Amino acid sequence: MKQDYLKDEGNALRVQQHQLNSTENKLSEISNILSGIKKEQAGSGALLDEMISNMESLLGHSTTVINNELLEENIVLIEKHLEVVVSNEDVVKVTELDKVEFDENMSWNEYLKSIEMYGFKHNLDLKDDPFKDLMTKSQQVELQKRIKDEFTFKNAQCDKYDYMIAGTCGVISGLIDILFVGAPGDSKFGDIADKQANKITEKFAEFLGWDKEKVVSKGNNTTASAIDFLEGNKQRSVTFNKDSWLYKQLQMIGLINEDGKFKGFKVNYDQTSLSDIAKEGKKLSTKNHHLKSLGHSPDIIGLIFSIFNQFTNTSSFIIEGKIITIDTDKSEINLQGHNFIAKIFCGFANWFGHVMSDWSGSNGTVGNGERGTGVPIPFYNLFQMIDIGSFKDTNSNGSKEKTFAEITEKVFKNSYDTRYGMAMAVPVLINELLIRFMYTMKSRFYHQKEWKECIPKGNIPEVRRMLLVGHGTLCIMDGTHAAVRSGGEMVQFLLRTNLIAWTRFGQLALKEVYAWHNSGHIDAEAVDEYIDNDLKRMLKAEIKKGKLSC
Repeated sequence: MKQDYLKDEGNALRVQQHQLNSTENKLSEISNILSGIKKEQAGSGALLDEMISNMESLLGHSTTVINNELLEENIVLIEKHLEVVVSNEDVVKVTELDKVEFDENMSWNEYLKSIEMYGFKHNLDLKDDPFKDLMTKSQQVELQKRIKDEFTFKNAQCDKYDYMIAGTCGVISGLIDILFVGAPGDSKFGDIADKQANKITEKFAEFLGWDKEKVVSKGNNTTASAIDFLEGNKQRSVTFNKDSWLYKQLQMIGLINEDGKFKGFKVNYDQTSLSDIAKEGKKLSTKNHHLKSLGHSPDIIGLIFSIFNQFTNTSSFIIEGKIITIDTDKSEINLQGHNFIAKIFCGFANWFGHVMSDWSGSNGTVGNGERGTGVPIPFYNLFQMIDIGSFKDTNSNGSKEKTFAEITEKVFKNSYDTRYGMAMAVPVLINELLIRFMYTMKSRFYHQKEWKECIPKGNIPEVRRMLLVGHGTLCIMDGTHAAVRSGGEMVQFLLRTNLIAWTRFGQLALKEVYAWHNSGHIDAEAVDEYIDNDLKRMLKAEIKKGKLSC
């Protein structure tokens, strides 16, 4: 949308207002003319009555001898009164109103040109703010007040109780983080997250036709079997009913073999070593290839690189701070579809299914009773681009000095993956809910506001500030605990650092700084939200009236 769109619309409204005013003036002019005609008609009527009276008087003397000369004089006098002489000066002309050239085939720019021509003809200055002329002074003051109160960035007006509530919620969440999250391998929430991840993987495999009961009856590990099935190993494949809905959908996206068996979510970028490139091959292994391979990231970056690799039959990795892309000798991609959009969807389905098969670890490690290396936390693999710095690693078998990328790689190998990220998100979510709940209760029972005014929206300055204080308190406790327990060891410090909490705190801090910097300026998000709600309200009203149907 162009920047002066609202100004152009305002100018169009201003021209329309000028047309309405001109129309009202013209109607007043016509009314005055009609009043004058009515007065003249009244005078002519009185004269006509007098003439009729004289005529009746003459006719009343029909029995009397009338002098011919007197009769002729009276007739001439009557004819003179009846004679009407109209001149051009006596005719009042009503000029036509100017109009804006418009037809249904005109474009918006063509309409604006006709608006400008009308304004130039009638000396309308369309360069200034048109809304000054469209609104009265009282309306302008009222609008400015409403914009200031509802649609501008404002600093929070928190009292001491707000800060006390936010700090207390942060302390409670911090204690939960210290006691129940801790570090991978020693985390109560982490164990729960691992079990839930295994259940989700098994449910996903069952949806695609995996037979859990058959695996249980044989005494095999169900999670390993489900992962094996999703990876498409032949011994785990099943035969589908070709008339079923699921079979048709899987066949459409290329996940069914010609013999009717499930192919699995195979991709061409799942290498665990790069033997053809010696230098890079040393940097890739079974424990880090989910981190190094960009297509394994469960975020938008992973989706983009996955589809790119599937279409181009390549693999993309981050090695020593650089993105490298190699050609794959053998393609395992399942891209099918009759057009580009269909192939994109198939690539998305294949990426999602492959991530689901990897996030609980590989079938070999899970089957042997190990936890297995899952997929990285969303956007965590970007740390591999920061291959700088020098940090001590006393537990390293090789060099004692490592870059930040190498440190984060070792942290990932120690089970710092998406499943542990779910565990870290628990205290963050508790903190968020506690603060918003307490804000609602305080607004309702302390400030005596209506329930609809107590909704803890994120754009409310007080809610934003309370969330910042609460999550800041959580991060202080988390950072202190990590520093004390790590003993200065960088890997141990990062393993005990709640990345989700720090990410949320950083997001809130940026939002608070942005609001402080733009205090008094228009909040575009608040305006968009108001317009969306107003449009929804009008749409519901029209549907209720029966003018529209869903």
